Order: sequence, then structure tokens, then C-alpha cells
Amino acid sequence: MPRQSVTLTEKNNSWLNAHIEKIGDYANKSELINDLIRRARRAEFINEKLSKAEKSNFVLQSPDEILAEFKTGLRK
Repeated sequence: MPRQSVTLTEKNNSWLNAHIEKIGDYANKSELINDLIRRARRAEFINEKLSKAEKSNFVLQSPDEILAEFKTGLRK
């Protein structure tokens, strides 16, 4: 995996540390940041899909097909 150097504000650093130390869902900042990015990518994917559907005024996919596509997009 590529390594990155990131500068955080003190407030954001404290927030990350709190989630790692107090909540315990993540072992380190890298895990948490990767999860936040995955969530942002998922939200972006969903928003793009919704925007296209709104512009077309017609959707050929069933709700189950749309859900399956969302799940596939998350794995990429």
C-alpha cells in the first residue's frame, strides 16, 4: 500500500485519537482514515447514482439491483 504523510489540525488529531483510544473500533489512525475514505467514496457513488436517476426521470433497475450495484461499488 502507498504511504502518505498527512498534516492534521489539532482538533482533527484529537478526534482521531479519541476514536482509537476510547471507542476502540480501530487499531490505529490508518484504519480509521481508510474507513472514513471508504465511507466518503460510498456516499459519492450513491450521490452520483441518485443524480443520474433524477436527471433521467426513469430507472430500469429494481431496488434489489440498485442495492447490489452499490455493494459492488463498495468493494472497488
